[in-house]
Amino acid sequence: MAGHIQDRWYKNEIDANGKAVRSKTNRYGTGLRYRARYVGPDGTEKSKSFRDGQKRLADEWLTRIEVDMSKGQYVDPRAAKTTFQQYTENWLSTLGVDPNTIESMNSQLRLHAFPYIGSRPLGSFKPEHIREWVATLEASVPGSYGRIIYANVRSALSAAVDDGYLNRNPVSARSVKPPALDLKRIVPWSAERVFAVQDALPERYQAMVDLGAGCGMRQGEILGITVDAIDFDSDMLHVEQQLKLSRSKPVFALPKGGKTRDVPLPGPVAAALKEHMRRFPPLEVTLPWKTADGPKVTRRIIFTAPRGNHVWRTSLNDEGWKPALVAAGVIPQPETKGDAYAPAREHGMHALRHFYASALLDGGETIKAVSEYLGHSNAALTLKIYAHLMPSSQERTRTAIAAIYRKSPKC
Repeated sequence: MAGHIQDRWYKNEIDANGKAVRSKTNRYGTGLRYRARYVGPDGTEKSKSFRDGQKRLADEWLTRIEVDMSKGQYVDPRAAKTTFQQYTENWLSTLGVDPNTIESMNSQLRLHAFPYIGSRPLGSFKPEHIREWVATLEASVPGSYGRIIYANVRSALSAAVDDGYLNRNPVSARSVKPPALDLKRIVPWSAERVFAVQDALPERYQAMVDLGAGCGMRQGEILGITVDAIDFDSDMLHVEQQLKLSRSKPVFALPKGGKTRDVPLPGPVAAALKEHMRRFPPLEVTLPWKTADGPKVTRRIIFTAPRGNHVWRTSLNDEGWKPALVAAGVIPQPETKGDAYAPAREHGMHALRHFYASALLDGGETIKAVSEYLGHSNAALTLKIYAHLMPSSQERTRTAIAAIYRKSPKC
């Protein structure tokens, strides 16, 4: 037995004859009768009290403690009472990763996890609680985004297991599945749509389309592109930074994943950039680097707002991009002036990257090269996203075999 059980209602004493007798204590009949006690691995005494008539439950509780200790699965009952939110907030503060990543994780958990499972004590988690939460998550966010949030919850609970707050991760149960992915395939824009949207944009933003559709740049990379990033002599574009938000404040930072890259600069895109810079001269902008409290750096950026300074992403989307989508017939005009535009997640500026990738694959470029130019972490990711856009191998197979047969004396 890992400990012993104290009966608070009775005590054993030795009478005058040296005989052991059992007598009532001054607590007899009041409060919880049995107190199960043991010494934990940390050397401190732990206990749990039980009502009269529950001595068997007290024995079973101590037995489970002993079994858990022998298997290395013991969890301090006080630690098990820590809620998921309490533990996770502390866990996030100890992660040695990019502060912007921490802020993003914190935001996701505050919106989509803490309201549902944040108040649950870690020791009470069961797979069913995760399944119920996943169902709620699937109903509120896209599958790919839901999987990111799910992965963060899984990581937090794994850390809680490592730290001794619970003995197994409920997310690892076979009955628990991540949010289902939206299997809808990417349908690239046509060239006609790309240029229609470009023509409908304010003139000072039109060259952004050339960088997205002609060089595969992300929106943040476009907003943060500098004069030094463009090498007109070698026809190359150096994607070395982006403009992003850190705690709702604009900052300069490395591209997504911290991965810089060089991208071929097509002649028409180079010409468009030269004309843009002639009409809208680049401007020096000073912002923190990487985080809101990071060191200040000054960059000579190409795209600027009408009144100077950098372009705000929200202003660009609401005042430039979405009106252009309406003009090009991509999304409907709001019924009433002042109404919000229709959701257009699949028609954001990222659609230009999809167009770029599809154009390269259609032209016979390798998946490895497309992956490098897009700045993906690996070619497998690019293949997963764009495999359905690659030219069919069936006709190439027919042609190759037919060519061999034509060379045969039998033909």
